[in-house]
Amino acid sequence: MIKSHLRIATIPFHRPSLGEDEVEAVADVIRSGTLTMGQRTFEFERRFAGYVGARHGVAVSSGTAALHLSLDAAGVGPGDEVIVPTTTFTATAQAVIRVGARPILCDVDPATLNLDPDDVRRRITTATRAIIPVHLGGNPCKMREILEIARQRNLRIIEDAAHALPSRYFGKLIGSISEFTCFSFYATKTLTTGEGGMITTDNDEAAARMRLMRLHGIERSDGKQPGSDDSWRYSIREAGFKYNFTDIQAALGIVQLAKCDAMRDARSRIAHRYTSAFGAIDSLETPSVIENCESSWHLYILRLHLDRLSAGRDTFLERMSRKGVACSVHFIPLHLHDFYQRAYGYRPGDFRWAETEFRRCVSLPIYPDLSGEEVEYIIESVKQTVAELYVPRSIAARA
Repeated sequence: MIKSHLRIATIPFHRPSLGEDEVEAVADVIRSGTLTMGQRTFEFERRFAGYVGARHGVAVSSGTAALHLSLDAAGVGPGDEVIVPTTTFTATAQAVIRVGARPILCDVDPATLNLDPDDVRRRITTATRAIIPVHLGGNPCKMREILEIARQRNLRIIEDAAHALPSRYFGKLIGSISEFTCFSFYATKTLTTGEGGMITTDNDEAAARMRLMRLHGIERSDGKQPGSDDSWRYSIREAGFKYNFTDIQAALGIVQLAKCDAMRDARSRIAHRYTSAFGAIDSLETPSVIENCESSWHLYILRLHLDRLSAGRDTFLERMSRKGVACSVHFIPLHLHDFYQRAYGYRPGDFRWAETEFRRCVSLPIYPDLSGEEVEYIIESVKQTVAELYVPRSIAARA
């Protein structure tokens, strides 16, 4: 029996880490009367770009908008193909579809659940224009291999870093490595503005294009960015989008950015506690981070050795829920969804490792506001659930 003094019905899968500093920052914006995109947004862009080590930050309405604008700025369009891991949220592939290109799904590396460079090579055709590596859970992809493939085949790289703030790859923060990197500030992310996203790039021309396209393709005659004041004199240069950020979001973002390292450290401590607790349990597999990399630990993806348990992943999740611990799964591979099967002909069995690993993945709660007691309760709940379902190896071998 689990012993705990917790007086809560459930430990939620996520709680945003927000405090009075964020409340005051938002209140200041409300008092200022400038609620939409203005000087606070431009300040947040500068601070964010400086933090990750990029020349430009372009704040937009979502991580999906960031991917869409990056593909547009890279010149990807109808008739083109873009390689995307099948283990990702649908936004990654849907951004490709929105520019008229075809998402080419790719299998994952079973060790990390990230894009498999070997499978990338197999799926490149004369129509391939770009690759979108997804840093699942904040665990960096094998970027050196992916960048070398892109160099050899003259392809663009657009990193989906929705989970990867602040992750490091060989000492460099994600956001300073590829031509385009796209972040999400959705409510569950490591830095949140409720909704929102950011593109970082060193490409001056691309940054100008994305700033133009994020707000209806409008260019101001005085050279200022749209949103900086209420001038009516402007020119519509392109058929752009309504993807702008707001100063209310930026106020949250500026405060959250100042806490980014501390929040990462808190997640890291929880991740190391989990790994220490679960590493010796033979029915569990803890996450693997590649050498010379640091994860943001947006997710802690625990994997079950199903041959050593009497029931599957879904039963594990149900029993954790009964114990008051909300877990999740990241992600149902895209090729298993109706839309991708109907639109592109994908079928179950197309991607061996993505399917195999999906069936045994469980994401545990991991966020800065988890108390030490909550962390220990989660650990004991996992251990008890595994013990309830455990099948000794001698019996499993005869089954």
